[in-house]
Amino acid sequence: MSDDDFGGWVELREPEVDSGEPAGPQPVVAVVGRPNVGKSTLVNRIIGRRQAVVEDIPGVTRDRVPYDAQWNGRVFTVVDTGGWEPDAKDRAAAIAAQAETAVATADVVLFVVDAMVGATDVDEAAVKMLRRSAKPVILIANKADNTTIEMEATSLWSLGLGEPFPISALHGRGSGDLLDAILDALPEAPAIVENRPRGPRRVALVGRPNVGKSSLLNRFSGEERAVVDSVAGTTVDPVDSLVEIGGETWQLVDTAGLRKRVGKASGTEYYASLRTASAIEAAEVAVVLIDSSEVISEQDQRILTMVVESGRALVIAFNKWDLVDGDRRYYLDKEIDRELRRIPWAIRLNLSAKTGRAVDKLAPALRKALASWETRIPTAQLNQWLTALVQATPHPVRGGRAPRILFATQAGAAPPRFVLFTTGPLDAGYQRFVERKLREEFGFEGSPIEISVRPRKKLGPGGRGKAHG
Repeated sequence: MSDDDFGGWVELREPEVDSGEPAGPQPVVAVVGRPNVGKSTLVNRIIGRRQAVVEDIPGVTRDRVPYDAQWNGRVFTVVDTGGWEPDAKDRAAAIAAQAETAVATADVVLFVVDAMVGATDVDEAAVKMLRRSAKPVILIANKADNTTIEMEATSLWSLGLGEPFPISALHGRGSGDLLDAILDALPEAPAIVENRPRGPRRVALVGRPNVGKSSLLNRFSGEERAVVDSVAGTTVDPVDSLVEIGGETWQLVDTAGLRKRVGKASGTEYYASLRTASAIEAAEVAVVLIDSSEVISEQDQRILTMVVESGRALVIAFNKWDLVDGDRRYYLDKEIDRELRRIPWAIRLNLSAKTGRAVDKLAPALRKALASWETRIPTAQLNQWLTALVQATPHPVRGGRAPRILFATQAGAAPPRFVLFTTGPLDAGYQRFVERKLREEFGFEGSPIEISVRPRKKLGPGGRGKAHG
């Protein structure tokens, strides 16, 4: 499937409301069906971009994952779900429960059946579940790629859900009529209006597999919002939830556990890695979870580097603290000193998503990190401080002369970015010294800062010196 397959669809943006009366909640459309009937492909078709993870094996989608969508000037939320099966066991039962919860909270249900296979026993069992929900159901005969299969899809009348909509989610065949039918079935939706005030702060939960990201999300949401399993790699799609932490609403995104470098991953893991990277880029602050009962790994380091390089505020949460004894605490302190010495500014918490220990400390940590991330220092105050610093500790002499810092300015925030105008290049060690003193004076706890140096060009025969641009 190429990006061109979505030609003619509206590129979606988060719906916005004006500063007057707030719009009501968006109507919700849940996409359900047995495994591997093309639910995630249909979701991608509806939202107009490839965001839900798709692969030709059943069970790729596990949680219920919401996406914003719009069609003909109306906005709604479409929820992708994992494959529903009756009498499922273990992880499959948790996935099925997520699908049933999506049905219970939806305004309209899209029930997807494979038109090439026809109605199966699992489909018939799903129909009974849908009838118990008493929700409006639109029957979709997917994979109807030609008129022959489209004619065969009429046999799905036997399910008792009314006329089936034959479509090809992959190629877009029949999807316009389906979207019109969805809008007809929806309750009134808020209109799209510009100039929305800033909504909840965006937080990405990241870490390697099985460190407890989904458990932490479930702890704050007060429900089984994400499937939790002791088997690593349960989460594939980013799971986006509005939760209340410390009396404030936050937008938390539970992401897939990252095992490998993106370039070395393949299949589902590759696309999950890309979506995790996108979730970090879309966030304002990242909470990196580390299993405190295990040694800080190379993969933990790689994830931390990814967050730092993205320029996002950072909170490191050492999870599973209930499993840490005195000996482990001693060695963990040594590991932190050795492995995390390059990011001493990161805010660190010791918590347990399972027991709830210290999870109430996360909201103050997030607020502090975001406040640092958005800090601006007035130019006059910055230069007054810098002049005193340079006078007390000038740059070492190199080659008979020492470069001087002439002027400094803060070029931006989120993250804070500073530019030093100098008479020549600064030693890397002195630049680190300036950063350390800058943090000691102004804080910036929980936020990366960027410092760039612009040496003044040497004077030419008939001109004045200029700084490098």
